[in-house]
Amino acid sequence: MAETAIRSTAGTTATATGAACGAGPMIHQLTGTRRPAPHRVPGRRPAPAHRPAPPRPPRHPRGACDGSGDSSGLAARFALRLVEVLAGLRPVGQLARHTTHDGYRQLARLAGDGPLRRAGQAARPRLARVHESAPGPGVLEVCVRVETGERHRMVAFRLERHWRTEQWQCAAVEAR
Repeated sequence: MAETAIRSTAGTTATATGAACGAGPMIHQLTGTRRPAPHRVPGRRPAPAHRPAPPRPPRHPRGACDGSGDSSGLAARFALRLVEVLAGLRPVGQLARHTTHDGYRQLARLAGDGPLRRAGQAARPRLARVHESAPGPGVLEVCVRVETGERHRMVAFRLERHWRTEQWQCAAVEAR
């Protein structure tokens, strides 16, 4: 049977049987007992105790639009919002921060003409097909076929990457 040695503050050591021996600091020592294993999640390594886990980078709301990934998602999302503005379902001002000055003037003029707006039309315009090309770095030219009831219209726009903010902006818009 294992004995437990306990040292008192007076400097004497007593064993579990009560015998006293030499002086020393107060130490509680248990022999023959095991510490329970830490809780572990299957398939996951525990983080080292001496070093905290590295912090996660902050999530940026425009992370999907940084140009490093698939730009077709960006083109389709912007095309939908642009078509909603041209159909009168969304105000022009909502796209102001996503356009250059020239692009906004063209968009405001087109939205006033209402190329996708028809009197008495209850159906929303639908995006049929989105074609895109990248003529250079930081430039995306997109052409969208829009279904408005029985008619089909075309909307073309150019997205350019801002030199300082790296944000995509619409630089030109045309609708027929």
